Amino acid sequence: MSTENYAHDHEENHHPEQAAETSKASPELCTPEAEPPQDEQGVEPPENLAPEEKLKGMEAQIAELQDQYLRKAAEFENFRKRMNREKQEAIDFANQSLLLDLIPIIDDFERAIKAADTSQKVAADFTVFYEGISMIEKRLSSQLEHKWGLKRYDSAGEPFDPNRHEAIMVEKSLDIDEPVVKEDFIKGYLLKDRVVRSAKVKVLMPEQPGTDREPEKAQYNEDAGAAENPS
Repeated sequence: MSTENYAHDHEENHHPEQAAETSKASPELCTPEAEPPQDEQGVEPPENLAPEEKLKGMEAQIAELQDQYLRKAAEFENFRKRMNREKQEAIDFANQSLLLDLIPIIDDFERAIKAADTSQKVAADFTVFYEGISMIEKRLSSQLEHKWGLKRYDSAGEPFDPNRHEAIMVEKSLDIDEPVVKEDFIKGYLLKDRVVRSAKVKVLMPEQPGTDREPEKAQYNEDAGAAENPS
């Protein structure tokens, strides 16, 4: 043992009270080193994870946030498209009531033209009147079709469609296999490919041999006036 070590030990042995006071004043010197905090399962907290594990956790969080972002973006895009579609429909059909009020006027023009066409009058002044009425009707119909999208459609000869036709007279026939429109009484109208007024028509219905072939008639009233039924 060296001289310095011996002197140090000898000094401590000669002062036991001082050593005891030192122990009381600094209890931490006698306790074991504190261990890092752990949870109940003994797993280290996230801040003590290895860098590779931290990176994997961050990548998983980024992937989840990116998926949520894409979902929200898709929902917003669908909402925007739906709102634009509803807005366009509101614009397209905003004038529907006005156009429906004009349709009976066109009907009156059409009836006047038909009456003049079947009339026996041949006077020059009547011919001029007939041509003028025809011109007005064509001009009004053309303007409503090209500017407003209101189009009149013919139904004679077409298969009967309840969505486009309203049967006001029915006639049986052995020459057909399915209901067919025989005659237009009042024309139907489309507004941008949507039926806004069904055509009032006479329908040919298929008939089995040996059944009664008397035509079935249905009376009707039109808002602008009663339509003429063929004799």
